[in-house]
Amino acid sequence: MKLFELTEQYQKLLSMIDEECDMQAIQDTLEGIEGMITDKAENIAKLIKSIEADEQAIKAEEERLYNRRKALENRRLSIKSYLESQLIGANIDKIKGTMFTITIQNNPPSVQIADDAIVPEKYYILQPPKLDKKALLEDLKAGAIIEGISLQQTKGVRIR
Repeated sequence: MKLFELTEQYQKLLSMIDEECDMQAIQDTLEGIEGMITDKAENIAKLIKSIEADEQAIKAEEERLYNRRKALENRRLSIKSYLESQLIGANIDKIKGTMFTITIQNNPPSVQIADDAIVPEKYYILQPPKLDKKALLEDLKAGAIIEGISLQQTKGVRIR
């Protein structure tokens, strides 16, 4: 029997308590259903814990691969910078090899700003305001009363 079916039966039996029925039979049935619900809930909790373990293993592997990628990227940039400095130091602009052609060339121009205050307003991008829910939550917890805004406490399943 599925968990939702057991829950429905449990609710039906609870509603039958108001009617004139054999209370001992209802109580025995309720205990049986509660036991089955407990078993189902524990099995679902085991499944959740198994999925959480898989999530953590994948997350750890993602982090390991990210760190490895960053190390390789940093090594590549360091070696490229070394090559660039050696070619510039030797005043060599181009090397034509059998597999690669290596050149020192100008990069695209970039903007260097000494002081943001001197930049004309037309170069700024206006962005819509963004709600800071974290600060709002902290103020509400501290006792602030703001019309139309309230704290909401919800419930959730915790498996330990």
